[in-house]
This record gives sequence, structure tokens and C-alpha cells, in this order.
Amino acid sequence: MLCCLLLAGGSAVKAQINPTPQELTVVSEERVQLPAAYSVSLDERYEQSPAGRRLRALLPAGTDKADFKIVAGVRGDKSVRRYAKKTPERTEGYYLRADRDGIVVVGADERGLLYGVETLEQLLEGGSFQPVEITDYPDVPFRGVVEGFYGTPWSHEARLRQIEFYGRNKMNVYLYGPKDDPYHSVPNWRKPYPEKEAEQIRQLVKHANDNGVLFYWAIHPGADIKWNNTDRNLLLQKFESMYALGVRAFALFFDDISGEGTSAERQAELLNFLDENFVQKKKDVAPLVFCPTIYNKAWSAPNNPYLTTLGSQLSKNVMVMWTGNSVVHCIDKASMEWINERIQRKAYIWWNYPVTDYCRDYLPMGPVYGNGLDIKDDLSGFVSNPMEHAEASKVALYSIADYVWNMDAYDSEASWARSLRNLLPGCSEELATFAAHSSDLGVNGHGFRRDESVALQPYLAALLRPGTLDEQAAAAVARECSRLEMAADVLLADKENPALITEMRPWLRQARLVGEYGQTVIGLSLCIANGNSSDFMPLYRHAHALQRLMYENEVAPDLHAQQPGVKVGTLHLLPTLNKLYTRAAQEYNRREQASLDTVAVYTPYGLESDVPQLRQQPVRWKGNTVNVAPSNEVVTWPAGASLTVTMEKARTLAGLSFNLGTKQISASFKLEASADGGDWQPIELVQRADRDVINTTNAINGMKADRIRLTNVSGKELKVYFRNFQFTVAH
Repeated sequence: MLCCLLLAGGSAVKAQINPTPQELTVVSEERVQLPAAYSVSLDERYEQSPAGRRLRALLPAGTDKADFKIVAGVRGDKSVRRYAKKTPERTEGYYLRADRDGIVVVGADERGLLYGVETLEQLLEGGSFQPVEITDYPDVPFRGVVEGFYGTPWSHEARLRQIEFYGRNKMNVYLYGPKDDPYHSVPNWRKPYPEKEAEQIRQLVKHANDNGVLFYWAIHPGADIKWNNTDRNLLLQKFESMYALGVRAFALFFDDISGEGTSAERQAELLNFLDENFVQKKKDVAPLVFCPTIYNKAWSAPNNPYLTTLGSQLSKNVMVMWTGNSVVHCIDKASMEWINERIQRKAYIWWNYPVTDYCRDYLPMGPVYGNGLDIKDDLSGFVSNPMEHAEASKVALYSIADYVWNMDAYDSEASWARSLRNLLPGCSEELATFAAHSSDLGVNGHGFRRDESVALQPYLAALLRPGTLDEQAAAAVARECSRLEMAADVLLADKENPALITEMRPWLRQARLVGEYGQTVIGLSLCIANGNSSDFMPLYRHAHALQRLMYENEVAPDLHAQQPGVKVGTLHLLPTLNKLYTRAAQEYNRREQASLDTVAVYTPYGLESDVPQLRQQPVRWKGNTVNVAPSNEVVTWPAGASLTVTMEKARTLAGLSFNLGTKQISASFKLEASADGGDWQPIELVQRADRDVINTTNAINGMKADRIRLTNVSGKELKVYFRNFQFTVAH
């Protein structure tokens, strides 16, 4: 006898399933308890397939004879023939019906069957299910992740967890291309992997196969490739060595390079050779994926034939990656039409979110939004470039899986809420509180921003209006800051997902301080509003101390060497709190004839540049060392263009170096310094012939400056990297 439980509406069942199904009909308002006795019917051909193993793990107690029958198969199988017309004729589609009479799962193909079983697993919450009928299939053929960021690659264990996550969320691609893998790129792309690394690749491939994920291995040879038979054959040999490890999908990256490797004709010739002599001959290898050198619209000059050359000369079997109108940009209909016309095929989107290799002091945990909901027919694939923080990236990846599966039904806010519950079910409310104030990417070289502290913005705006303090808004902000402080404490102590908390810990510490600071600053504002001077000074000293603690957390020695700080709430919350602090201190000084420090944020350095790719680069500082944030891409530096670091007062210099990723280039640039509006003084540069780093002579030591300028004096446009620019000031 089946137990039926009442459930109002079908919204709850939709919230259980990710990605959102194309069609879901609630068969009954009663919730059905899976009986103790049931039979499972599955053709023996699929017993050892990912779908078969997943089904047996989900329903291990099946018997040969039972009234409640669970039938699974692929369209065309005799056991599910009666459901053939209900099964979508779409790759990776499936049909599922679950009611009090039994369960049937039919895939359009084997991966479709796996996805149907995955949906069934999500439905069977606590051993019961909502009676439903589902017809489902993906909008985009290739969906997943490209591990293509700069910085510390994921650990082997993190990659294994990621692959399982992709399978659970019906992503079918993991594109392995970490920039700092020396056997993926320079210096060792021509060489086979050593035994340990090769074995890890073999394990990843097997794990991907077991989870219904296509493991793409990418190579990045363009930095030093020679267009000759030797390098072409070495590349083919490298593919063969990866094929021997089980890899059946390959990609070539020619991004972020300069020099002879950037030729569209040569690239097309090489890819066509590999397609003809490797992919087509093997018969069991997926289509090649290619990341071009010009991979966004901003880099494509009107008369540059690069993209149209690829369109006309590159085999139509090869899929071409594209990041949109710029390196980091949302994708819309117009941008897809623009690129597809030029490359004569549907572009394969490489979306640079939630990656933070260009703004490592931020941890974006907010909703995924901004991409067109009308572009499903314009894409061949869509992969996300995540953060080096693998677990934290899952907040965004969960919603990206939802978006590319069913664009018409995509709801960014609802998907975000589900993603938080999925990642940390026991503390999802606390995670939501933190994530709401850790979503923006700050001022960065790509100008890509995300909204933050959305629900609090009206109250923050009300507090900044001149006149009488809005005490209702003050109470709302104080409550939220209290919630942020408590959420950070709860998350720091949580043991449910240790890997996630480890990644988030510096930002959680900062969030706790921001929350405490907010409550203190609101207290300062209320003291001023109520004329309560006696309680002001303890609160002022506390606020001042918290400012110092936030700074010390930013420069903590346990941070990664390339992480310039830790930012939380910097788009709306913290700037408003700092303005309130300044306003309160200034008013106290006026009333009490005091001389309290009223500066909440000290910003001694700035940047000016007419190099388009550098004009938005942030300037960071720790102690006496000042850095301009690096750029990961090749920088086009026009003749005569310059980069100037400004200082709010003249300082004594104690050393300077920079790295343009190019040897013997120092003569093409002029470095100068100026103080207090005086003449520009040249600074001699020194570069060893075998090094990219450019230093100054000792003459810089003791020089006074409030401006430092680097100018391209070569008389021509240069292609360089901008890997480092830093200087030291004396105390």
C-alpha cells in the first residue's frame, strides 16, 4: 500500500530540480512514498554505464517481483517502446514519469538516460516524491566549465569534486586548460606529462566518463610555436600521448600571445591538419575546440581580417571560442550575430565569470545575470571560467548550468537561492547574508561589475540624505550589519563543507569586521542625532580600531602572494558607512571644538593612462610597497601613450621594477618622476638580456616624487604584457 502525502502546488518540486526542466507537469497533489518493495528494470547493456551505476546506487533494494515497477531505458529499447513518442527527439533529452503506479525514465540517448536518473534522484527527497511528468532536454549542446584562469590551478581533489558537481547539474564539458600547467603551455607543451601528472589526468578522464562529463584537454602552444613540421609533429605526438591516457576531446588555445603564433592562416592550417589527421582518423574523438588570439570584439579592428580568415579557412568541424564584446562581458543577441557572421559558425562562448584572476581581492558570490535569454540558437557551446576557489565557484556554476539548459525559464534570483541551499544546506541563510554583500568585483581593468547589497540600498541611500537622520533606515542597516557579523561567525565555525570555508575564510573575517563596524558607525550617527556626546568617544575609538583591523586583515601574511587584499561590501555598504563615520566625526569636532581624525579611507595612490587596456587598472599598496594590478592579456600600447601613478603627496622613492613580459624592450620605454609640479626627471632603466624584469639604477633611491610616468617612446605601437609594476617608498 502506497502512502500519499498532501503537497500544495508544484513549485516545491521545481525547486528540487536543477537545471530547471523544459516541461514539468504535476500529476497529483499527493506526495508518494517509495514502497519498501519495488522492482527495477534496466537493459543489461546499460548496467555498467554511468546511468546504470547511478540508478543501482539510488535504488539498491530492487527485487525481481514487486507491484511498484521502475523501468529505465533508451528510446528504441523494447522495455520502453510505449514511451517513444513522449521522449524528446533531442540529444541528451529524456522523459520521466513518476506516480503511484510506478516510475519510468527514458533517455533519447545514454546521456539523456543519465540525466533522467539524475532528475529522479533529485525528486526522491527523503524516500518520497511528487508525482510528475517531465519532458526535458538542453538548450545548448556543450555546457560546462573551462579551467582557464591564471594563478594557482585547482588541486586534483578539487577537480574530482568539480566533475561530480558537473554531472549532478547536467553539465557535459570540463575543459582542462589551467594557464599555469607547464605541460599545457610553455615551457613543456611539447613534452609528455611525467608519470604522476599523467596518472592524475587518467583518473580525471575516468571520473569524467563515470559522471557523464566530456573531458577536454587543452594545449596552449602559441607563445613559442614554430610553424614547421617539427612542431606540428610534436603537437600530434602530444595528442597521441593524451589519447593513450584516455582523453577523447581536445582543444587548442592561442589566446593571450603575441608574435608569429598569432597568424590566422597558420592557426587554421594547423587545426585543419589535426582535424583531418587525428580527430577524423580516430573516429571516437569529439570536435576540436579552438580559442583564437582575437577572442573578443574590442580587439577586432574594422579592417583586421583575422576573424574572417578563420571563418573562410578553418574547417567547419572546429568550434571557435569567444568571450563577447570584451574580455569580460555578458553575451547578448547582437554580439552573437556579429561574431557568427564572421567565423561562419555558431560561436562557443568562453564566459569570464566568476573568474577573479584580474581582481583577486574579491570573492563574487552573487546571482548570475546579464546574459541574453534569447541566444540559445546562436551558440555551439557555453563554458564558464571559474575562480581558483573551486568550491566557492559552485555558487555561480550551479546557476550557469541552469541558464544554459533552459534559458526561457531562467530566473537568476531563484536559481541563486537554490545554489546556496545546494552548496551549504545547513547554513544557507548565513551564506545568503554573506553573499549578498560579496558579489561585486570592484574597480578593475575590465570594467565588469556586479550589483551588491541590493535589498539594503534604499536604506543606505536614505542615510546619506542631508538633514535629520532617518532612524528607521539606521535601524535597518544596523540589523543587517548584525546579521552579517553573526553569519560570518556561524560560517567560520561550520564543518559541513570544510573546503568551502577554507576558501572563504579571509573574506568571512573581513565580513565580520564590516558588520561590527556598521553597527558601531550607526551608533555614532545616533549619538550625533540625539545629542549624546558622552557615548560618542567609546564608539569612535571602536570604529577607528575596526578600520585598523580591516586593514590588517587585508594585508594578513597568510594571504596568497598575488592576492592584493580582501574586499567585502565595497560597492554600497562600506562606502556609506565610511561617509557616515566622517560626517559624525566632523559634526562632533564642530560641536565639541575637537580635532578627531575624520578620514575613514586613506587613498594615497591613483592611476592615469591613455593605454586603453590599462586605464582602469587599480593601484594597491601594502605597507611601503605600491603595485599596479597586472593584466593577464596581451596589451596593445600605442606609440607615445603612457601610464602614470599619482600620489597625494610627494614621497621618497626606494626602488622600482616592472615586467612587460618581453626581453630587451627597456629601450622602447622612458620612465620619469616629478614632484610638486616640477619638471619630469628621467630614471635610467636596466634590463638583463635574458630577463623580462626591468629595474632602475640606484639613482632612484632618495628621489622625491608625487608622479611616476612610463611612456612608450619607440615611435610605434607595441604588443606587451603587463605582468608587474611596483615601487617602494621610504617611511
